[in-house]
Amino acid sequence: MPKAVTPLTQTQIKNAKPKEKDYNLSDGLGLQLRIRSNGTKQWNYQYTHPHSKKRVNIGLGTLDKVSLKLARELAQKYRELVVQGIDPKDAREKEQLSNQAIHENTFYNVAKRWMEIKRDNVTKDYAKDYWSSLELHIFPSIANVPIADINAQNVIKILKPIEAKGSLETVKRLTQRLNEIMNHAVNSGLIQANPLSGIKAVFKKPKKENMAALTPAELPEFMQALVNANIKRTTRCVIEWQLHTITRPSEAAGTRWDEIDLDKKIWTIQPERMKKRREHRIPLTEQMLALLEVMKPISGHREYVFPSDRDPKKPFGNQTANAAIKRMGFAGRLVSHGLRSIASTTLNEQGFESDLVEAALAHVEKNQVRGAYNRTDYLERRIPMMCWWSEHIEKASQGSLSITTTRNLRAIG
Repeated sequence: MPKAVTPLTQTQIKNAKPKEKDYNLSDGLGLQLRIRSNGTKQWNYQYTHPHSKKRVNIGLGTLDKVSLKLARELAQKYRELVVQGIDPKDAREKEQLSNQAIHENTFYNVAKRWMEIKRDNVTKDYAKDYWSSLELHIFPSIANVPIADINAQNVIKILKPIEAKGSLETVKRLTQRLNEIMNHAVNSGLIQANPLSGIKAVFKKPKKENMAALTPAELPEFMQALVNANIKRTTRCVIEWQLHTITRPSEAAGTRWDEIDLDKKIWTIQPERMKKRREHRIPLTEQMLALLEVMKPISGHREYVFPSDRDPKKPFGNQTANAAIKRMGFAGRLVSHGLRSIASTTLNEQGFESDLVEAALAHVEKNQVRGAYNRTDYLERRIPMMCWWSEHIEKASQGSLSITTTRNLRAIG
């Protein structure tokens, strides 16, 4: 029979002094307090490995951090593991790795890793808006929560106050973005399933409203208002530039001089500035070239064709055109993005090929099979259509001195 060991007392532990060599005080059942020559007192648990049958020591921590009571509890826990055929050292290492993974895979860290992937497929403005919405509404509550602990109940609690304010579009965007992050966690093997997959059903749906846009017949009214509006020349040029080029507000506002090839009469927008992350080429009509001539004295020496008023080193603000359109009396009737709708409707009504119109709008083919084979942007075939569209705008401006007309250029020269 193994020799019986009297359990240690607090007094024995306290009075144990260091010697020239390390020595052990036994508490029984494999638990020992090792007194080191430097005065440190370290708990150890000695056991027989369940498979190799070798004697193994596992440290439980120093006396200043692990009390006698806690040391006995840990020793008991490890004894039970040995009985079950589990090596305590292996079990502890797995637990430490698990805890480390939990710490590393917080919601914030997983969202950050997802954003690095998504950033390559969206514009800078969209990526900025995406991350800002998380910083404003989500991170303050769950940034440091392990991704495995995220659940629908907690997220609903975060989003309900936003819904109560009537910000239904914000709730819709956040539920979409949260689901993207959680799906990324599933695909990365961090969680088994996405607990937020059906969360959007809990909230009110925003009323679907079409982008405010005028009808083709109202284009002359808009051009008249644009000429008479009390706005800066750069603002007016941006609006006309977007109308003629059929581009999105951010694409038009961010036009750079190095994107313009005056010899070939082509404006090339790089993929990183496009919504669909594909290069977009636009044939320049005489009216577009006239707009560039108007802007040359203002910004020809700068990076951006339409520089910001506050900081000429930065591009024109995306929302400035919208603000000008509202002041012109079109609030609720037209937003700058709606200028594309006027062009699309007009060109389709005039019988231009839908492929040419879609290419001018920089839309990506929805049919994946067809899109895989149809990679042309129809640049040459779009030239007559774009010329027709610019002339159509000019005709709509008759009597209102469009900034692109020769008569108007003389008037402001």
